[in-house]
Amino acid sequence: MPRTVSWSRYFPILKWGRTYSGTAALNDLIAAVIVTIMLIPQSLAYAMLAGLPPEAGLYASIVPLLLYSVLGTSRSLAVGPVAVISLMTAATLSEVTQTLEVGYATAALSLAGVSGAILLAMGLLRLGFIANFLSHPVISGFITASGLLIAAGQFKHVLGIEADGHTVPEIFGSLVAHVAETNPITFAIGAVGVAFLFWVRTGLRPALVRIGLRPQVADFWAKAGPVLAIVLSTLIVWQFDLTQSGVQIVGAVPQSLPPFTLPDLSRDLVAALFGPAVLISIIGFVESISVAQTLATKKRQRIDPDQELIGLGAANIGASLSGGFPVTGGFSRSVVNFDAGADTPAAGAFTAVGLTAAALFLTPLIFCLPKATLAATIIVAVLSLVDVRTLRQSWTYSKRDFGAVLVTVLLTLVLGVELGVTAGVLLSLLLFLYDTSRPHVAEVGLVEGTEHFRNILRHEVITDPSVLSLRIDQSLYFANARFLENYIYDRIIDDQRLKHVILMCSAVNEIDLSALETLELVNIRLKELGIDLSLSEVKGPVMDRLQRGPFLEHLTGRVYLSQFEAFRGVVVAVASGR
Repeated sequence: MPRTVSWSRYFPILKWGRTYSGTAALNDLIAAVIVTIMLIPQSLAYAMLAGLPPEAGLYASIVPLLLYSVLGTSRSLAVGPVAVISLMTAATLSEVTQTLEVGYATAALSLAGVSGAILLAMGLLRLGFIANFLSHPVISGFITASGLLIAAGQFKHVLGIEADGHTVPEIFGSLVAHVAETNPITFAIGAVGVAFLFWVRTGLRPALVRIGLRPQVADFWAKAGPVLAIVLSTLIVWQFDLTQSGVQIVGAVPQSLPPFTLPDLSRDLVAALFGPAVLISIIGFVESISVAQTLATKKRQRIDPDQELIGLGAANIGASLSGGFPVTGGFSRSVVNFDAGADTPAAGAFTAVGLTAAALFLTPLIFCLPKATLAATIIVAVLSLVDVRTLRQSWTYSKRDFGAVLVTVLLTLVLGVELGVTAGVLLSLLLFLYDTSRPHVAEVGLVEGTEHFRNILRHEVITDPSVLSLRIDQSLYFANARFLENYIYDRIIDDQRLKHVILMCSAVNEIDLSALETLELVNIRLKELGIDLSLSEVKGPVMDRLQRGPFLEHLTGRVYLSQFEAFRGVVVAVASGR
């Protein structure tokens, strides 16, 4: 009988929509108002960070939010432009547009489309587990370095000078070369903006509570701080006509709905964008799923990683068809959405409506918005991404992880975002392979008065000179099979008293074909030396595989249910002369 398609599997709105209530709608609407206020300056700023006109940020926050609200499984995730993905977008587009004859905005649409297609394909193929291959230290290092890189790149707007570069040496070299051209009024606006926004993050809410405002109201105004900075700086520039003094402004922004756009999917452009799109897709997915799962846990809700890939893929395709650029779930806006009481993904749809109203009616009001204020907004936002705690913790806990973090940070700062994250991921995988190729093998003995076996170097245990008990603390596969073989040979080579070797397999979840062939060779070699090989505590699935071949038939010893049974059995056998 053919399986029926569960449409709610691919359209989560069919699940939560059945029980949607007026109370939930009110909560979602309140959350949407707060997130919309926060998203307006963020969207404009991140569009500038990506090298696109400000309206692209608004467009990238409307259709993607609507699509995710239908297809996403997180009830709090707010999808749109984010700092790291915007930086990666700028780095990719500046390189591609130099080598191919394609417009910058068109390439941005194509990048969003290719990224969306990759995410959608990964979701349909249920490849959500791929996110597990990116270690937290590497991602933390990359995001930390990206935050520093983004902040450095915004100083040109704060100073009001021309500068370029995609790495820290390039950026600072360019800044130093043009620092004499600093516009003092622009610098004053930018510096005051940075100071004000830092104070808003830490000091505004307590100050408002002290003067008698309720905590909820104080939270609202604290989150609206960037909007206040935009309004005040825009009014100052307009009132004193500071454009005549060289202050750079946003200028005319189209007053319209998101346009229908078609990405350029020519073979050369797609080929040039594919590699960066894969990185953008995976980094964006990891950031999004981390936020979504953290917030879902607080409400005992469940996130489906594969469906999240589909939702994010559709959001990016939507961005490519509506004048946007690559998007993902943002940390700060999602936390605000959660804290504001969003009950369902409908909050995202309401936010999209609010941003649509902003695109239709508010864009003329930002004509005189100084770019220095947007730069200040970006600097304050991204410096919160700098995670010194992980560096400190990794140094204490694992020098290997610290090395991965440090290399990722340094290479991202010096070589750029793509090479930095690629090198960090490769280093993380290489270190993992190196560690697993040298599994921990412990010689164990019996703890007196018990049936437990522990490492002879850590505990007072009972051993027998004729018996070597080795506990293997990892699955056996092609990369570490030879290590185990050499370990056994090195241990037995000068020990003439040995008659039995027992491999304690309680931690072995897998033995691949290469490892099996190695065990067969070890069995033969030990037999030639007059030593029996036995196994203990072999797990059921591993045993099932071993029984498919002749290894167990040729095994010189036995397979024991427990290490205690194995040790007792071979000691008795030695004592009886067998």
